[in-house]
Amino acid sequence: MAQLTGLVKAILYVQNMDAQVRFYRDVLGLSVKYPREETNYSSEFWVEMETGQCTLVLHGGGQRRLDADTPKHAFGVDDIDEMRAVLLQRGAKMGEIRSPAPGVRVCDGFDPEGNPFSIDWHG
Repeated sequence: MAQLTGLVKAILYVQNMDAQVRFYRDVLGLSVKYPREETNYSSEFWVEMETGQCTLVLHGGGQRRLDADTPKHAFGVDDIDEMRAVLLQRGAKMGEIRSPAPGVRVCDGFDPEGNPFSIDWHG
């Protein structure tokens, strides 16, 4: 049976990517995991910060809409198709599986209070 493999990402929607990267990198001391070679992150839409087993993702386009820009937790799965089916069977509200990047499949869902989460498979 499919199982969650752990919390793999915490996604934070931000308005000013460069300022946020500088805060998390320079103030909190996190390392930039992706993209590594940038000096100015203003034009980036997705920046990953190394935090150990879980990656903090800064996601551009945030508008301070608490309902739409709420942090989203992403859980790794070993079989996204089976896990989505299991979650639907358990009553979870789940979207369709999508592939935002090569080798990545994602399915978004919501908890009972409407907080977003996703299940992610990386092959």
